[in-house]
Amino acid sequence: MFYDAVKNDHGFDIDPFKALVAPRPIAWVSSLSREGVANLAPFSYFNAFSQNPHYVAFGIGPVKDTLRNIEATREFAVSLVTFDLKDRMNATSAHVGPEVDEFELAGLGKAPCRMIAPPRVAESPAALECRLFQIVPLPGETGEASDHMVIGRVLGIHIDDRYIHDGRVDTAAMRPIARLGYSEYTTVTEAWRMRRPD
Repeated sequence: MFYDAVKNDHGFDIDPFKALVAPRPIAWVSSLSREGVANLAPFSYFNAFSQNPHYVAFGIGPVKDTLRNIEATREFAVSLVTFDLKDRMNATSAHVGPEVDEFELAGLGKAPCRMIAPPRVAESPAALECRLFQIVPLPGETGEASDHMVIGRVLGIHIDDRYIHDGRVDTAAMRPIARLGYSEYTTVTEAWRMRRPD
């Protein structure tokens, strides 16, 4: 089949776009409000975009607490979501007011970051400390932006030593989860290697 993605005339009940750009890693983004209230929310439009220096970016919909906090403080952390943390990650996606601390809502511990003020998820095996580089409005057909891309430069990286073997991170052992389409997820449970040709 083919459909016009601008008109979005696919004919399905649910847009298949997200089922095709998959699997997508999940950014579990923690931030602080100006008043010091911690916020934690998952975003499945997320990836890394630069090796040296390291940059990551995630997409965010209509203005949310996360976007307001990052605009105000210019800092955020991204914690890795694993299979063991999936239910608590899902709990942090609830629509709650800005006064609610999602760490507390989901029963998660706060671990301090070293280079930024927001905490990271204590139970997560890895986290990235980020400083805001740029917020890019993503305009629709009317020209108004309801979505934004948040780009952050990675300042510091935390890795649980239990997942480091012979100088390499054993990503599969962490069992990270990723988003597919609809309400579907997948879990990384094995890794295989393929060398680039010379």
